[in-house]
Amino acid sequence: MRRCNRGSALNKSTAGALDPALLDILVCPVTRAALRYDAAKNELVSEAAGLAYPVRDGVPVMLPEEARSLIRN
Repeated sequence: MRRCNRGSALNKSTAGALDPALLDILVCPVTRAALRYDAAKNELVSEAAGLAYPVRDGVPVMLPEEARSLIRN
């Protein structure tokens, strides 16, 4: 069983950056595929779903309805 101390999931020493340990456990809620962090846009990208989930105040918003579509019409 993996323990998570409060505050350890987010790296407070680097503003806006996500802790690699958090990225290791987060997956896309739609496809369950791995995510990559786009620091320039401050979002978690799911290539499999074609969605980009925002990170607000250091907290990933993993709701599909809040995600930006990567597919251009």
